[in-house]
Amino acid sequence: MSEQKIGNNKAVYVTYSILDQSGTVYEQYDVPVGYVHGGNSPLFEQIEVALTGAVVGDQVKVTLTPEEGFGESDPNLTFTDDIGNVPPEFRRVGAEVEFQNEDGETSLFRVSKIADGKLTVDANHPLAGQTVTFLVTVVSIRDASMDEVTNGLPADQSYSMH
Repeated sequence: MSEQKIGNNKAVYVTYSILDQSGTVYEQYDVPVGYVHGGNSPLFEQIEVALTGAVVGDQVKVTLTPEEGFGESDPNLTFTDDIGNVPPEFRRVGAEVEFQNEDGETSLFRVSKIADGKLTVDANHPLAGQTVTFLVTVVSIRDASMDEVTNGLPADQSYSMH
């Protein structure tokens, strides 16, 4: 049997790392995660394109600009307040808090900065505004079922690469 190559309707399992623009590892998955190639996959399109034709063991490196990846940083999603107005449990960088607007829509904010008695929260993705690099290694490839093709995910795997 010939070696399977990544193409449409293949269930593909990968490990990956995301590097921020300084080259620091932002996120790393050493346990294989899956997607269905060419379907309703949650992968960034450029990553899926780079993986086309790859075989088990191949590694692809894909660099995405902010426009291609996590978007530009939106200053309207950043708010600063006196630290005294913030409950103590949120007075640390990285703390997450969910806010709800008048319409009942919720957004997740992270504390991104504490300085000079002020605390800043940010609802932008932490990698917004950055050029990022994905290092993706192919772990396994198999034919996907029709349900998997429709869903864009293997039946045994929930997965998101962003």
